[in-house]
Amino acid sequence: MKHPSTVVLLGSTGSIGTRALDVARAHPDRIRVAGLFAWRRVEALADQVRAWRVPLVGIGDPEAAARFDRSSLPPGCRLLVGPDAATEMAADPSSSIVVNAVVGSAGLSPSLAAVSRGARLALANKESLVVAGKQVMSAARRHGATILPIDSEHSGLFQCLEGRGSDQIRRLTITASGGPFRDRPGSLRDVTPAEALKHPVWPMGSRITIDSATLMNKGLEVLEAHWLFDVPLDAIDVLVHRQSIVHALVEFVDGSVIAQLARPDMILPVQYALSWPDRWLPPLPPLDLGVLGRLDFEPPDHERFPCLRLAIQAGKAGGVMPAVMNAADEIAVAAFLAGEIRFTDIPVVIAEVMDRFDPERSPADKDSRQAASGIDPAECDEVTGVTRILAVDNEAREASRRLIHTMVRPVAG
Repeated sequence: MKHPSTVVLLGSTGSIGTRALDVARAHPDRIRVAGLFAWRRVEALADQVRAWRVPLVGIGDPEAAARFDRSSLPPGCRLLVGPDAATEMAADPSSSIVVNAVVGSAGLSPSLAAVSRGARLALANKESLVVAGKQVMSAARRHGATILPIDSEHSGLFQCLEGRGSDQIRRLTITASGGPFRDRPGSLRDVTPAEALKHPVWPMGSRITIDSATLMNKGLEVLEAHWLFDVPLDAIDVLVHRQSIVHALVEFVDGSVIAQLARPDMILPVQYALSWPDRWLPPLPPLDLGVLGRLDFEPPDHERFPCLRLAIQAGKAGGVMPAVMNAADEIAVAAFLAGEIRFTDIPVVIAEVMDRFDPERSPADKDSRQAASGIDPAECDEVTGVTRILAVDNEAREASRRLIHTMVRPVAG
């Protein structure tokens, strides 16, 4: 009998994190939870710590950490606090699997820490590959790390492609539910945050739910698929599929198409990322296509949802532009949720900020090059590349905030 896999769970209080704990609860002989991290939901984190009695706990926000009930910690438990806590936990050698469900570009450093020690990275943080796909994939190859995607679409592609090289692929297709406004007539100008947060299929966090409403999420997934599967951006399609049963399709060079179908529940891709290469008993009833009756597909409306086009545009520009695009989106989404800008202003902010940046920036500064000295050239490229990306990420966030400040208006909602 195999020893149980030890898992550090980053983003344990979110939708992916709680599903991962559901998997661990269903398979206690196969999964041992070794660490839990949350950014600021410390009350929920304390409840999880009491239930799982883990040896390692992390909190990203120091102010939230001050409210954390330390009596929930079991004897001998280490508590890490601060923005680097997730990265420290990912780098800890006591776990064999790191589930990265941290939201936004803050997940990049933990992803690099996990693959740099050869751990399995169960990746729900798509921004790691969107903003630094070259560096993360290079580090994974050098250290023999395996990246298992948790997104339902990328898990579907992974399952269709197991054992097949990119030279056999003609086209990848990922599906989208279409979001809450797929059938809404007229302008989206007066959409409220409450309306945008009502996703028709998937329960998710606020940022990813708004990204799904704008179709930015699909753009990010196209970039993620590009890096995960080494396929050109022009060979990756998006189809709106209302039933959310077909998650991914792969067309091979001989014209054959293989699709992955499953119920729309994130517990399935989460479980596969933890069980691979094995498959465990399903936590859901079987899929009955006879009862379902039909599967519909249609192309997305790029004019009505320009964020999808902007994400792909950033990926084709390359360099630091995906980081600029992602940073602008994060700030614009936060401003929309705060009632500062309209729903239709989100792509306006992203496009204007992208126009202010050159994809090819100068090499990382002198201090970062010196910090990278003494290591092999490949690792030096990764260190300096990530340093440059993080610097541009900060610049793009400030540019986005300045732009939003000039366009702030009262928004109902």
